[in-house]
Amino acid sequence: MKILVVGLGYVGLSNAVLLAQHNEVIGVDVSQKKVDALNRWKSPVIDAELSQYLTEKDLNLSASTNIEKSIIGSDYVVIATPTNYHENTKYFDTTSVEEVINCVLKYEPKATIIIKSTIPVGFVDSISKRLNTDSIIFSPEFLREGKALHDNLYPSRIILGGRSDKSKTFAKLLVNGSKKKNVNILFMGAREAEATKLFANSYLAMRVAFFNELDSYALARNINSSEVISGVSSDPRIGEYYNNPSFGYGGYCLPKDTKQLLANYDSVPQNIIRAIVDANSTRKDFLADQIIEKMPQVVGVYRLVMKENSDNFRESAVQGIMKRIKAKGIEVIVYEPNLEDTTFFNSRVEKNLQHFKKNSELILANRMMPELTDVKNKVFTRDLFGVD
Repeated sequence: MKILVVGLGYVGLSNAVLLAQHNEVIGVDVSQKKVDALNRWKSPVIDAELSQYLTEKDLNLSASTNIEKSIIGSDYVVIATPTNYHENTKYFDTTSVEEVINCVLKYEPKATIIIKSTIPVGFVDSISKRLNTDSIIFSPEFLREGKALHDNLYPSRIILGGRSDKSKTFAKLLVNGSKKKNVNILFMGAREAEATKLFANSYLAMRVAFFNELDSYALARNINSSEVISGVSSDPRIGEYYNNPSFGYGGYCLPKDTKQLLANYDSVPQNIIRAIVDANSTRKDFLADQIIEKMPQVVGVYRLVMKENSDNFRESAVQGIMKRIKAKGIEVIVYEPNLEDTTFFNSRVEKNLQHFKKNSELILANRMMPELTDVKNKVFTRDLFGVD
């Protein structure tokens, strides 16, 4: 098969590498920097297994910024472009997805389009009707940043929002690239697949919010939070996973997916979905107040990234806390090796870790790391178990 993958972020790259083991794959992105890196067999995102596969595996993979030229002759076009949530419209910005679809229909109308970008419920039905095509399939992605290829090699499930032969063929292509035996493959309607993605991520956000609110209660009432969480999680129906408190949920998916799901409830009664969205802001307010009460003059933010082995700090919860404490006149400095700039939202970026630790009166760390052990008396974190 010839497969075009449009968008070389975590989702696009992991799918491109997975499929390039047994197919001809071209990755397309508007970023010349990403394209050049991939053509040098370097991963433009931080992911250990992606880097390993690019350097060690025999992949039929190339990259380009020219979608019109690359699209010719493609059997499948995988769309993995960003769909940010707009607060004003209460809707994902699907512009980039629609542009790629129009390009496919113009230059290679026989190709099957696989949308991996997160989209609102009803998007596929709506655009298929508007463009008079039956070649669009939604296949949601369930990846962790920093482990994107691993999660594609060992998928928890593969979901196709379509029951056609082309859907079944694409599912086989994904399975052929994976290392897992007996992969759970689910074929369903487009709307059902779109809803599955939003509800799955909203459930994860709800679990984060629940243990964060448990932790807030423990902090406010002088209760040992880790003991309560261990006691609660020992119930096998609840489980000892995804229960480590944090500054809030963030990243590419959870903030925007919960908001989009809430918007999809515009005419449906609900309480929980609204609470999931609101809980994240409440958590940041509470922790910011805890920090302000300590009356620090200079607060250091250790890392903006969401988790270990990631370069993503989009919507990271610590940024919300930064804004709240800066509004109270507290100076904030940032240590983030992935930042090339000298400032971040008008806060000084300190490149030297030792200088950062020395100049910070209080250090915010979403996750405690060994390199902060020597100043642990300065560190404010809600990391109780040392895991993501």
